[in-house]
This record gives sequence, structure tokens and C-alpha cells, in this order.
Amino acid sequence: MGASLYEPIKVYKPVATNIGVVDGPFEYLTVAGVRLPLPFTTRMTVVRLSNGDLFLHSPIKFDQRLANELQALGTPRHLVSPNQFHYAHIGEWAKAFPEAITWASPRVRQRARARRTAIEFARDLGPTPPEEWGREIDQTLFPGYFKEYIFFHRDSKALILTDTIINLELDKIAEPWRTATKLTGMYHPHGQIFFGMRLPLLLQQWKAKVALRKIHSWQPDRILLSHGRCFDTRADEVIRRIFGEPHSW
Repeated sequence: MGASLYEPIKVYKPVATNIGVVDGPFEYLTVAGVRLPLPFTTRMTVVRLSNGDLFLHSPIKFDQRLANELQALGTPRHLVSPNQFHYAHIGEWAKAFPEAITWASPRVRQRARARRTAIEFARDLGPTPPEEWGREIDQTLFPGYFKEYIFFHRDSKALILTDTIINLELDKIAEPWRTATKLTGMYHPHGQIFFGMRLPLLLQQWKAKVALRKIHSWQPDRILLSHGRCFDTRADEVIRRIFGEPHSW
């Protein structure tokens, strides 16, 4: 199935001071134990904290050369699972960096056990950021089926998302998935909330409004995504287009 990666992969790409992304290899969606012929790109966000520790959001498949490159920036300390679907490679990084802290999102432990993934989570993400990064990164829990933690890097004013918004580039996808992506509306430059989260959000509107008010208060400049093209500017316009005007929250 033809698709294109965000080359170069497994290389740290600065976005702003002390924050950057690393594009990874393809992963494949598995349903009921069957791997679908649908390759999707992966992306990790890396934040260097003021004490030199690195915050790795949604770690991609471990690569020793990449690990060496990151160690030149700081010490990989926080291995973060932002939702129950982004955890698969945390165990690999934890094995390479045994002093790192593995952070669990809601239901990720159960999912990892069900899939016999070798990983032990040390701590749980909560409604407020822990002291380890609280002065530099804020966070909020976005409701719905994924129960995803959304992060905000204060200095760069970057909103860090996982699956809440998908912004796939159609020229990187082959048929029939290109047509399927068009039908969901999750394509660049329009980008949309992941279709699997839309109905659950309708059932949890109050929790969604609380999260959106928090996001709006941050006034982000850019949005870093795990899947598809990031939004480098006008983040506030993207948020209003997808979730509505602030007065409706």
C-alpha cells in the first residue's frame, strides 16, 4: 500500500527553543488481531526541561542513533503515554534508560496487558501537571473514548496533541485510504477531530467544555500533531474552526 513518510525519520527536528519533533517509521492499525494494510506515520515530541531532563511525548520505535542524538540535548527522563493507544515503544526506551519515569494515561495499563506488551508504568498522569514539569508544561485531560492528555509548552506556546486532531496530507496516502480520509474530513489543511471521538464527545459535553476553556486560556501559537501535518501558525483559528467559538464552551 503506497504511502509517504515525513523524511528524514528518526532525526530530531527543532520547532522552537527547547522543543522539537522526531518523525518515525510506519505503524499499522490492528483490529481484532488482524493487521490492516493501512500504514500511518508516527511522531514523537521532545521537550528539554530547564534542568536538562527530556520529556518524550508518545515515543516512537527505539533507535540507538536517535537516542544518542537526544542525549546530546539532555537526559531522557519522562516517557509519556498521552492516551491508551500511544504506548507501544515506551518499554523499549525504558530498557535503554532505566532511570526514566514511565507515565501512564487512563486505561493504558489494561490495554498493554491485553496485548502482552512488556511495559511497567511507574506513575499516572493526573489532572494537574506534576512538579517535574509543571512550571514549563501544563496539561489537561480531553474526554471521550481516547481520554487523551493534551499538553502545552509555555515558552514555545506549542499545543501538543496525539489523536484529538488528525491532519493527514492526501498526497502522502494511496487509494483507497485517500478517499476514506476525504470522507472523514481529517485532511490538510482542514484537519478535524478524530472521527472516533466525535460521538463520545457529544455524550461528555461538559467535560469537553472544561478542557476547551483550559486550551483557550493557553492561547497557543502552534499545534504539534502525532499524525499528519502540524499547524505552525494560527493555532487559535484552528481550534475555533474545529471546536467552535469560545463563547459556546
